[in-house]
Amino acid sequence: MYTVKIKRVYEKPEKADGYRILVDRLWPRGIKKEDAHLDEWNKELSPSTALRKQFNHKEELFDMFTLLYREELSGKVEELHRVKSIMDQQNLTLVYAAKDPKINHAIVLLDVLKKIK
Repeated sequence: MYTVKIKRVYEKPEKADGYRILVDRLWPRGIKKEDAHLDEWNKELSPSTALRKQFNHKEELFDMFTLLYREELSGKVEELHRVKSIMDQQNLTLVYAAKDPKINHAIVLLDVLKKIK
């Protein structure tokens, strides 16, 4: 059984991370591309710019953000299945830059991926 997890881009990459996908639309501040140790940068599965700005990482808006982000992801079935197939073949780490580990889009994306049959 392979593991799938989320991790801040500012945390040290580990071999156990497996396939590392940056799931942010914008490149994280202060990180050199070679230091991120990414296998891919997937902007397609990140929240839209409008949704990201509307949410602005405010805890009181997270439930609404989650609902709207899931709606956005529902239109990206093919890409979700592609990432799910990676997840089924090896360890996968969704990498994100948000400061709060409890309210961020990577949590929502991970949940959506785990529910794909």
